[in-house]
Amino acid sequence: MQISPAPLPLTVWPARGRHVGSAAAEVLRVNLRQLKDGAVVDDFHELKEERAFEARWRVDGEVTVRARLTLGPGDEWVLAAEAEQPWRPRWPSPVGMFWPLGPDADWDHDTVAGLRFREANRLPEDDKELRRLLRDCVRGSWAVHIVVHEAMTPDDRGLRPLTGHLPSSLRHRVVEHRAAPHQLRAVNWALKEFGVQVPRGGAVVLPPLPFDHDADEFSVRSVFLDGSEPTELIDAVTRFTALPRPFPEGAEEAVTALRERWRLTTLEEELARQRELVTMYAEALDAMTKSRDLYREAAERANEALAAYREAGGLEPAEPPAEPPGSPLQQLTRTLERFKPRKAPREGGG
Repeated sequence: MQISPAPLPLTVWPARGRHVGSAAAEVLRVNLRQLKDGAVVDDFHELKEERAFEARWRVDGEVTVRARLTLGPGDEWVLAAEAEQPWRPRWPSPVGMFWPLGPDADWDHDTVAGLRFREANRLPEDDKELRRLLRDCVRGSWAVHIVVHEAMTPDDRGLRPLTGHLPSSLRHRVVEHRAAPHQLRAVNWALKEFGVQVPRGGAVVLPPLPFDHDADEFSVRSVFLDGSEPTELIDAVTRFTALPRPFPEGAEEAVTALRERWRLTTLEEELARQRELVTMYAEALDAMTKSRDLYREAAERANEALAAYREAGGLEPAEPPAEPPGSPLQQLTRTLERFKPRKAPREGGG
């Protein structure tokens, strides 16, 4: 029986990208300090030995969000945020709680080379390169990827990225691809292996799809590239991100680090943690005490049994070890074996 992988919790917001500029840690440090001074985040903490930053803020006035961003080799960053309630699209993007959102920021590169979160990324003209790029997006990116086909060459308003119309918390989790009018056939040929197709003049959300859902649910037949809000596409992306989906590769480890290695605690949280530790130690000590008492009781009964056995059989016990190994029952068995009656010698025997 095949077991389905655990779904990504609806309270979790994951993202991964690459900072291509210099001094990524300093950029984070300065931006977090400014956001704390402006009361946008409640507090933040830097773990220099791990090249990690923690931040805590509130949404809707009372829902606490905890997030952890870690810098890896090549300044690839991994961000995992978790709220006390299921994530809502209108909440601020956790990316904006760590990175500056100015137009010249260097953080908004996907881990798939050449792609950016806040741009309309043109698909390659070469068919093999096109297929390789889409395969990398489906298999190696944490972002939600959408492919938009231009039925005709749009004007300047239609060339603007559609991701700017998405709800706040989705703008930095979605990568938009643009297919020129003549690329429809090549794009659908490349997407055939993933079981999705983009309609002429429409759009499609790429796999991996939510559990037990069909690709047609996240396909849009018409997208008007005239600067207007793409309502149907926004609805498809919002529904897609609101459903349980598999963990992207490596995301489960990031969520575990957020939950188990969290250091930015409030005074109340630290007191609660210390109380839990005291309770845990008390339970462990109680279990040790009960185990010691049981051991002592078993040893006393074993000694009584030995004494009675010796008196009944007139046995001559060998010298017992000072502290027999194993459980009291094992000690009793081994000791009794040493007290087995000796066989009487046969007459005329040596």
